[in-house]
Amino acid sequence: MITDPSMGFLVALVGAYLIGSIPFGLLLTRWAGLGDIRAIGSGNIGATNVLRTGRKGLAVATLLLDALKGVVAVLLLRWVAPEQDLVAGTAAVLGHTLPVWLGFRGGKGGATALGVCAAAMWPVALCCVALWLVTAKVVRISSVATLVPMAASPLLALVFSDAEHALMALLVAVLVVWRHEGNIRRLLAGTEPRIGEKR
Repeated sequence: MITDPSMGFLVALVGAYLIGSIPFGLLLTRWAGLGDIRAIGSGNIGATNVLRTGRKGLAVATLLLDALKGVVAVLLLRWVAPEQDLVAGTAAVLGHTLPVWLGFRGGKGGATALGVCAAAMWPVALCCVALWLVTAKVVRISSVATLVPMAASPLLALVFSDAEHALMALLVAVLVVWRHEGNIRRLLAGTEPRIGEKR
């Protein structure tokens, strides 16, 4: 266990970033013989784009593993470097969205952000899952279903946790919304595909 705050900060930052940067979507599709997921659909390495290969099992596996990165990053770094939840959670999502191994072109962070919430403040994660399900059912657009709970997460963190975790939720939400810039542009233009549609 690291007790020095500055060293704990550095370990949480680097360790969580590296955990978050594991590109499971890319690895799983390559192992399945589907080639480079970045050449399919949106070119994203996340579960939504993996689903466009027609392999639902791979998409579910990608979603779960990307979420698990957030869980592991927070819980492991909490044990190694106590009181660094804010740094570890944010760094894990940063690693997923900007992985050094892929030229800083990664996923959009929704699943990893959910994993971070599940480990750091599980009531917020449950609320986010409920919001995702309701939004996906109503609008049938994956990006909207991700953006709605992300936008709500800082307020939910204030209600169910504390100001520090609300700040982490805000930082994570900003990262996820930023990575959805293209989706937001298409939403405004009315060209964003619905769930199940191929791009």
